[in-house]
Amino acid sequence: RQRYQTVYAEHQGSIAAPTAGLHFTEELLGKIRDKGVFVETLTLHVGIGTFKSVKAEFLSGHRMDREYFEIKTSLESRISKVKEAGRRLLAVGTTTTRAIETVVSGQWSAVSSKRNGSNSLNGLNGILQGYTDIFIHPGYMFKAVDGLITNFHLPRSTPLMLTSALCSFKKLNKAYEEAIAMGYRFFSYGDAMLIL
Repeated sequence: RQRYQTVYAEHQGSIAAPTAGLHFTEELLGKIRDKGVFVETLTLHVGIGTFKSVKAEFLSGHRMDREYFEIKTSLESRISKVKEAGRRLLAVGTTTTRAIETVVSGQWSAVSSKRNGSNSLNGLNGILQGYTDIFIHPGYMFKAVDGLITNFHLPRSTPLMLTSALCSFKKLNKAYEEAIAMGYRFFSYGDAMLIL
């Protein structure tokens, strides 16, 4: 459990480690903050559906399993301010990207509040709780995320398709060719790439 956990993880519930985040140490996060970068966290419980290959003939035929997320309402507000200021929002991981894009696009289903049974921004400590089943693939127009740190993904996987939605397939293919030539490690516990 300790070896496959990010330094900033707080909640159990995911079926797999958020592997893009494994590249970060407290020291590295400190250096990033020292450069004036705002670092925020959210919760998304990775589900088994993240690892399913796309088998549909057309992307429109693929359905993502829903995954639970929690985002502080203050983070939702900060995202708006970052975008209004013309600054970049860089996500660490495809699951983080999906959670952010889900919230800003309003394509999520709320968790019922335990206090009054209502679906809302959940007044429980200023936490937005919900589910996402958004499938981001080429052609998707990003509403918040401008860049991504992610690992090298399996063919026909939804994380690969999300990654290729953020940059052109041609550029992504070139990055994979270079990674192979340089001996980078692929998949969940391999090396990472930065897409801007």
